[in-house]
Amino acid sequence: MDYDVPEGVDIRGRYNEEFAGILTKDALEFVAGLQREFRNHIKYAMECRKEAQMRYNNGTLPRFDPATKQVREGDWVCAAVPPAVADRRVEITGPVERKMIINALNSGAKVFMADFEDALSPTWENLMRGQVNLRDAVNGTISFHDKAMNRDYKLNQQTAKLFVRTRGWHLPEAHILIDGEPATGCLLDFGLYFFHNWSMFRETQGEGFGPFFYLPKMEHSRAENMAGIEKGSIRATVLIETLPAVFQMDEILYELRDHSIGLNCGRWDYIFSYVKTFQAHPDRLLPDRVQVGMTQHFMKSYSDLLIRTCHRRGVHAMGGMAAQIPIRDDLKANEAALELVKKDKLREVKAGHDGTWAAHPGLIPAIMEVFNNHMGNEANQIQSINREDAANLTEADLIQVPVGVRTMEGLRLNTRVGIQYLAAWLTGTGSVPLYNLMEDAATAEISRVQNWQWLKYEAELDGDGLSVKVTPCLFGRVVEEEMARIEEEVGKERFEKGMYKDACKIFKSQCLAPKLDDFLTLDAYNHIVIQHPRGSSSSRP
Repeated sequence: MDYDVPEGVDIRGRYNEEFAGILTKDALEFVAGLQREFRNHIKYAMECRKEAQMRYNNGTLPRFDPATKQVREGDWVCAAVPPAVADRRVEITGPVERKMIINALNSGAKVFMADFEDALSPTWENLMRGQVNLRDAVNGTISFHDKAMNRDYKLNQQTAKLFVRTRGWHLPEAHILIDGEPATGCLLDFGLYFFHNWSMFRETQGEGFGPFFYLPKMEHSRAENMAGIEKGSIRATVLIETLPAVFQMDEILYELRDHSIGLNCGRWDYIFSYVKTFQAHPDRLLPDRVQVGMTQHFMKSYSDLLIRTCHRRGVHAMGGMAAQIPIRDDLKANEAALELVKKDKLREVKAGHDGTWAAHPGLIPAIMEVFNNHMGNEANQIQSINREDAANLTEADLIQVPVGVRTMEGLRLNTRVGIQYLAAWLTGTGSVPLYNLMEDAATAEISRVQNWQWLKYEAELDGDGLSVKVTPCLFGRVVEEEMARIEEEVGKERFEKGMYKDACKIFKSQCLAPKLDDFLTLDAYNHIVIQHPRGSSSSRP
């Protein structure tokens, strides 16, 4: 059997009856309409990004745009926050896997962000099954039977509010061609989810609003026109996860003012973007990634300005990710890790953040207690904390070079985490527990670009008394030694069956590339695309 597709659409992904319920002809018509309307805008935006990067490579620094000064200084506000999502003090994030969705919605968090992006490996199976899972979650019918544990999972009566994060503009969907070109991943994820779920979501979860999204940048007016719903019903929180975007936060909110419910500190991607933006600036080498936290001046400045901007415009200022995983076999280490989480979240809530992210349900009670103790019965801090002191932050504050040292262990950890994450991603897993942290594509990107930066400028590892320079020869030796360590940690059988050698080849190549690739996953994506020509059917699960 083949999918029933409209003119101009070709599906190269495996046929499956469940997937056919998502990839209906009408849904594909809607997605194709989005693609045709916005593809030239997307191509133009991507070219503008390349031109901006060339300017940074030639010595220009990011700055506030004089042409939009009037927007930054204006007294406008965004549309009022919908009552259904006024309280977002703790949000949990995770991939669109069936068991994960149930556990996250039942976790006690205020919001679950179902992730098609950094926490998901975008295989055809993962993406389409994710759409099936979200449809069932919105309908309230989602369930899961864990055969290994002989346990059934279903939704509680009270659940978190559902937000969905689509892929970024840069990621294509090679399994679906529209007019001969790969679909834009972002438009496909948004279009299929919105088409199948907007009506039920507004009735059961949104109190007349929604669906709700976490998005980089997305134009929603056409979707609302199609559905015949009020302008401003669809709302999105924008992740500020690139260095240039921190200079455009007012402008982003202004453009989305009928659709925005805030900004989020996507701090791991933000660190990745700092290296990427300053890839041609040898005077801006980062210390070990574990030292680049929110107490670094450029990170604190970014967070403070985001809070001031959001509250001035009447929307949520969301904090960053707590990536720790409960350490079940070491009570003392677990308590120490939890104390670090609580300290970080206390800093966020006292600074004025209205909510924050957690990667694991086990963190939610402790984080919720921190926010409850500080916020009391108030749903958020939009009106109570204005952070006018942050109005004095300068361009120099936002790009100040982080302080710290570089070590051999930092190089080893980058290499070990990068290879292990990529190996999991190639086999279909995008959210990976490593060394008591939940790693996703953002932390893998930091590992990759930091290695690249240190190699390009032969950075000196000066923090552990070695005082050696990072050269291709040293890096090659580190890769060999870390591969041996990975094999020892995971076991020979798992190592041989996994994609560790393929991941190592890709990761090493990107670290040694003369020119920094934009994204680790763009090259790796070619390794997970499996084309099924029309007529080759299979309905195996």
